[in-house]
Amino acid sequence: MTTTSDVLMRKAVASEAERLAEIGYLAWDRDLRPFLTGEAASRQVERRRLGAAVHELLDRTIVAELDGMAVGWCARARSRAYIPYLFVTPVLQNQGIGTLLLRRMESLLELAGADSVQLDTLSDNVRAVNFYQHQGYRILVLKHEGPGGPDPQTSIRLEKSLNPYRGPVTDKEQE
Repeated sequence: MTTTSDVLMRKAVASEAERLAEIGYLAWDRDLRPFLTGEAASRQVERRRLGAAVHELLDRTIVAELDGMAVGWCARARSRAYIPYLFVTPVLQNQGIGTLLLRRMESLLELAGADSVQLDTLSDNVRAVNFYQHQGYRILVLKHEGPGGPDPQTSIRLEKSLNPYRGPVTDKEQE
């Protein structure tokens, strides 16, 4: 069993983009695809989408590393305090890695001055909703995704209040 003290948190690097996309895909395939229908459930479409997302947000992505290998990642949006991606490789889920990634990203957003952070997850993914609520997130709204019809997909927008740092940041020692 992995302990969180064995996990190194760091910035993502370009050379691991494929590995990060694969972690995202494996987690999506196990945890989200069962709730999706139509094109949203397409493995080929999701592989391409995650590959593009990793490259687009690489400079805003943090990685959980265990024994020299990336095992999870979390990215934030460019223009707002929003987390579009948080993935942990399925075999290491429920061992605190997702919590470490989420807390570190929240800290980075606080340092950037964000008062709150938002994210979305599928409403049918009760495990994820419970995880985020356990981390202090509250449900803001239910949203219908994709095309209408007899089985529209519903996601949940969640939000957590942060405690942003508002003081000066200097390299000088305070006397």
